[in-house]
Amino acid sequence: MAVPAATRSGGIHAPPWLGIYLNDHLAAATAAVGLARRMTRRHRRSAYGGELARLTAEFVQDRRSLLWCMASLDVPVRRGKIRAARAAGRASRLTPAGRPRRRSGVNTLVGLEALRVGVEGKALLWRSLLAVAVHDTRLQTGRLAELLERAGQQLTALDSLHSRAASALISADDPARAASGPPASVGRRRALGDDE
Repeated sequence: MAVPAATRSGGIHAPPWLGIYLNDHLAAATAAVGLARRMTRRHRRSAYGGELARLTAEFVQDRRSLLWCMASLDVPVRRGKIRAARAAGRASRLTPAGRPRRRSGVNTLVGLEALRVGVEGKALLWRSLLAVAVHDTRLQTGRLAELLERAGQQLTALDSLHSRAASALISADDPARAASGPPASVGRRRALGDDE
């Protein structure tokens, strides 16, 4: 891995690849925060609401930490990538006819999986920045280590939510369970966010 190069004045310039890399991660973090906020709103009255709200707050903090790292390394923010990430998030919520998609248990599973992929990428980001920090004291290794540890905790939380959501979705579609009566079936679907 290439490392930041020292300047004649003793400062350090971030290599071009680092600016591209960090801006790509910033765009991904922006998209993840948007998705997490939408899921939190959708499930605010469900059994998943509290955990999703906590994770969303952490994702917002992690994005701020990334912005701090970029500022510390004098890496400029590419606003175009952030706008593109937000636009993609809005477009993903629409059908081809431009109408909002109906919520479903499947959308909950896919959303949790997307968040998990984002957290896996974020963990790799913190690992990469820890490697950069060996050569660049502008980054705080202790803080980066904390962020990496928190990413691991976020993965565990998302795995738990995904297992619960998958179990609820399968139970709702189980004919044997459905025979026990509509109220239970409707309740399970509402827990997944199918209610309008």
